[in-house]
Amino acid sequence: MQVFSYLFLDGKADQAIEFYRQAIGAKVEALMRFKESPESPPQREGQPDNSEKVMHASLKIGDTTLFLSDGECAGKARFEGFGLALATRDENEAKKMFSALSEGGQVRMPLAKTFFSPSFGMVADRFGVLWMVMAESKGAS
Repeated sequence: MQVFSYLFLDGKADQAIEFYRQAIGAKVEALMRFKESPESPPQREGQPDNSEKVMHASLKIGDTTLFLSDGECAGKARFEGFGLALATRDENEAKKMFSALSEGGQVRMPLAKTFFSPSFGMVADRFGVLWMVMAESKGAS
C-alpha cells in the first residue's frame, strides 16, 4: 500500500508544474487534460470551459510521486492543515530548494539549525502549499 499527496490547484496546475520543475527539479511522469478523458466531465452552467485544464498530473520529486490537478477551478485553492516535507542531502541543497520555493511565496520560518536538522525552514510557496525543507542530519540513522 502507498499513500500519495494530491494537490488540487483550482486552475493553476500548469503554472505549478512549471514552477516545481524549475524550483525543485520535479519531472512530469504523466499529464492528462480534461479534454483527454474518456468520459466527459459535467459542464456546469456559467462555468468556463475547462477542457484544457489539468485533470491529473504525476510529478516525480526525488524518489517521491506527487499528484496534482486543476480540480474544479471554482475559486482559490486552500491548503490548510498539512504541509509537504522536503528532505535534502545537505545544507547547500536545502538552501537552494528553500530559496526557489520562497520565490513569490511567504517564508513562515527561515532556514536555521534545529535539534533535528542542521538546516530547517518552512515556506508557503506562491500557490499556498506549505513546504518544510530540511537538510539531512549527519548523525541521522
